[in-house]
Amino acid sequence: MSVLELANISKHFGAIQAVNDVSFSLEAGEVVGLMGDNGAGKSTLVKMIAGNFHPSHGTMRLDGKDLVLHKPADARQHGIEIVHQDLALCNNLTAAANVYLGRELRRGFGPLRILDYGAMYKRAGQLFAELKSETRPRDLVKQMSGGQRQAVAIARTMLSQAKIVLMDEPTAAISVRQVAEVLNLIRHLRDQGIAVVLISHRMPDVFDVADRVIVMRRGRKVADKKIASSSPEEVTGLITGAIEQVA
Repeated sequence: MSVLELANISKHFGAIQAVNDVSFSLEAGEVVGLMGDNGAGKSTLVKMIAGNFHPSHGTMRLDGKDLVLHKPADARQHGIEIVHQDLALCNNLTAAANVYLGRELRRGFGPLRILDYGAMYKRAGQLFAELKSETRPRDLVKQMSGGQRQAVAIARTMLSQAKIVLMDEPTAAISVRQVAEVLNLIRHLRDQGIAVVLISHRMPDVFDVADRVIVMRRGRKVADKKIASSSPEEVTGLITGAIEQVA
């Protein structure tokens, strides 16, 4: 059974059709690259899965059950997490504080409850160790590299025991070394049985880490292929329209 199924999903904003009749499924432990030019509908599609937008038409199913999301909090309750391109981190807080932001651990009784920093630092350190990241729980985010910031954002999804992680351009504007670190983080999520949707314009990254690639153009899905049976040249042609559509 697929962990997530989308059937004939569409989204329009007035007369503008942002996503048109898109269907696909996502398996546990699978990395799917979602590619397309700017305005192809990738972000709108992902925002529907994340609960930001409600589909105009179509249905979504999670673990075989109908899924209706009214807000992002609904998606998180169902195990769907998103790592935004800007990461949505607080630069003035520590790595551990960002991991636990909005779900802080407390100790004490009744009204006399204080933040349990020790427990949060310990668990955050365990998550970073699992990710094989150099990030330290007590380090301030503003002092971190791009790869370390991604590790903080990904650790936050692991804390919530996510089933699906949606990643929006995680390797944009970071160094080659940090790109390799982020791709390793994605592989770790896959190895944990978490399904990952990777939005990216970087063809080498998608072909390095993804199991499957979905290409969108002008709001429609024009390809859904195993990475092994496709090529960067074919995907480029699909993105630009040089190749109309493939089965």
